[in-house]
Amino acid sequence: MTLTVSAPGRICLFGEHQDYLQLPVITMAIDRRISISGKPVRDKIFHIELPDISDQEIFELPAPGQEIAYIKERDYWRSVFNIVLRQGLHFTSGCHCKVHGNIPINSGTSSSSALCVAWTKFLCKISQQPIEECGDAKSIARLAHLAEVIEFGEPGGMMDHYASAVGGILFQQFENDVRLTPLKVKLGTFVLGDSQQAKDTKGILSRVKFGVLDAMQIIKQHEPQFDLATASLPLIERFKNLLTNDQFEVLQGTILNRNLTQEALKIMQAESFDEKTFAQLLNEHQQVLARLLKISTPKIDAMLSAALKAGALGGKINGSGGGGCMFVYAPTSPDKVAQAIEEVGGKAYLIQTDCGVRIESD
Repeated sequence: MTLTVSAPGRICLFGEHQDYLQLPVITMAIDRRISISGKPVRDKIFHIELPDISDQEIFELPAPGQEIAYIKERDYWRSVFNIVLRQGLHFTSGCHCKVHGNIPINSGTSSSSALCVAWTKFLCKISQQPIEECGDAKSIARLAHLAEVIEFGEPGGMMDHYASAVGGILFQQFENDVRLTPLKVKLGTFVLGDSQQAKDTKGILSRVKFGVLDAMQIIKQHEPQFDLATASLPLIERFKNLLTNDQFEVLQGTILNRNLTQEALKIMQAESFDEKTFAQLLNEHQQVLARLLKISTPKIDAMLSAALKAGALGGKINGSGGGGCMFVYAPTSPDKVAQAIEEVGGKAYLIQTDCGVRIESD
């Protein structure tokens, strides 16, 4: 019998560069997915075909009590396997798998997180010893985050894994514990635009994250009760002369983005959805990301400008930035908007909200 599991990519509507600082975000799973199909084989070999990128992965089941050695940077196929082994999952045979996806790769739409989520779900399903820790979407997200971020000491957060595993539109909170609030707002069509420019995820995450953390450490020497969740712009202005310009800008941008996320939540939870104000908040978010966090690019800016002129209501860069994707909200004439994005060199996709990780066939 063949098992097929799929998981979606995501866009971050509000709260870019916030989750790893334990600040809230609003995410949306999108209807571009990665799927893993496989069936058991008689030997102890896992053979994973990756025809979309003309590659493959092959590894052997480790001996009891041992793990699989990593052979490259961000070795997610093996790290997920090791994580579920540590949870107590047990495998008696190998598997022959084939992977397909239509999520843009290395573009900020969480293709790697969707892979980790789908692979975690797949392994939990085929295990000969299913355990409670793999029983629900939140558990799958937690394990996928361990495999992708914690295992390799990456600077990113966990919003991608919960967005992909749980699906839909989520208000995600991370202070003390993960809290997920599904938002029932009905959003129309978005247009995703891939700049096809590679992005420096680790470099940008490190610059923004540690810029904020360093600024906080300096301020706390003078204001021990400083809290990023409640800090105001006038408060940080008092300490501007103690910070570098870069530290002050990323801290200022973080507070502005935190406020925009809270404003967006109110609009998205209101009985009557104001899509124009929603879209305007997307534009304001983009301005902060471009001007203060400096994660946009000239090509992304050109794609956004073309899309807005073609009828999109608002939009922003998506993901860590420095390249990758942008998106715009285009509930009317999305095809025209997509054409405008492609005319300035982007690759456009029409996207809508989708569900989380799921078993397609068993």
